Amino acid sequence: MGNDTRERFAGPAWETLEAWVREQARDMIQQALEEEVTELLGRMKSERRASVDAPPGYRNGYGKPRRLAMSSGTIEVRRPRVRGLEERFESRVLPLFQRRTREVGELIPELYLHGLAEGDFELALRGLLGDGAPLSKSSVGRLRAKWTVEHEAWSRRPLEGRELVYAWADGIYVKAGLEKDKAALLVVIGAMSDGTKEVLAVTPGYRESTASWAAVLRDLKARGLATPKLLVADGNLGIRGAAREVWPETAEQRCWNHKTMGVLDRLPKREQAVAREMLRAAAYAPSRAAAKEARKAFAGRYGDAHPKAVEVLDDDWDRMTAFHDFPEQHWRHLRTTNVVESPFASVRLRTTAAKRFKRVDNATALIWRLLVVAEKRFRKLNAPELLRDVYEGRRFEDGKPVPEGRERIAA
Repeated sequence: MGNDTRERFAGPAWETLEAWVREQARDMIQQALEEEVTELLGRMKSERRASVDAPPGYRNGYGKPRRLAMSSGTIEVRRPRVRGLEERFESRVLPLFQRRTREVGELIPELYLHGLAEGDFELALRGLLGDGAPLSKSSVGRLRAKWTVEHEAWSRRPLEGRELVYAWADGIYVKAGLEKDKAALLVVIGAMSDGTKEVLAVTPGYRESTASWAAVLRDLKARGLATPKLLVADGNLGIRGAAREVWPETAEQRCWNHKTMGVLDRLPKREQAVAREMLRAAAYAPSRAAAKEARKAFAGRYGDAHPKAVEVLDDDWDRMTAFHDFPEQHWRHLRTTNVVESPFASVRLRTTAAKRFKRVDNATALIWRLLVVAEKRFRKLNAPELLRDVYEGRRFEDGKPVPEGRERIAA
């Protein structure tokens, strides 16, 4: 490699590459805008109309330069103007008020929930997207107001036609400035017969009461949602009572994570490591009988010295092992409410960030938006082909299909 070549590559190559990528993106979008007008008018730029019945309209220069924030930086494009049309021309490539790509819009709620205050957005986005990023404190505020409206519309959407198989429900406490009578956000996520997961409800409720949960489930049912075969939740009495009232035919699985924490709270720290492994043996046992044996082993070790821990484990045991009545390939998804918990793991550690929520609707809309973004990254359930069997009512015992002749139950 010659000296000239070395000198050419000695500069800040990465910064040069990013600038080149933004330039190429700008050129491609500008070209797409020009092609859109060519398709609309049926002729190239400066080309005359071929006949009297050719599409009407004429190019009329360009509008003011528009800044578009993308994940690779902020670019500037010019929107072609068209006159002589019966209706106003609106670009499909760059809608009239589009200022950012979808990826940037999804970045905002994640930054907000991870501790970035509204006043910090302009500075942060300038660093992420380049100078001139068209997102200020006021625009972020308008975006948040838009999420509130969108959440309200989303909460009324029809749900018929969805083949719901499993549902996970949990109450999320964000330690925010929520009113005392609306201290929890009630979240329901469902797994459909094709293996996909969907956020079904994000609603403020009165401390996870039975009435609040029943209102959520009744609303889902009224909008056409099918009754799930299994509901996974913690030991909260509110969701259990609501499920018996609204979804009486649905089986219930208690979350093993919540149960484990409840048992360990009754044990001294020196015993918790061993106890955790014994509880894991019960949760991951290959059959109900094996799980029962693991429970007996736990009781044998701790029954005399720590009877409260054994009582907590024994409580509601049938619901702890309900997942054994479903395909073994799905057990990892059904033992816990991690489907709901995972997207909020970082939020619960951000007490300072959460305190900025002064209104229920703001908190609900923002957290709903975070879940909608996270939903796109939800992975399918293992062995999705077995979900159809579960939906159609086929019976399973210890994770295996029941032999022919006894396989059907009432749907």
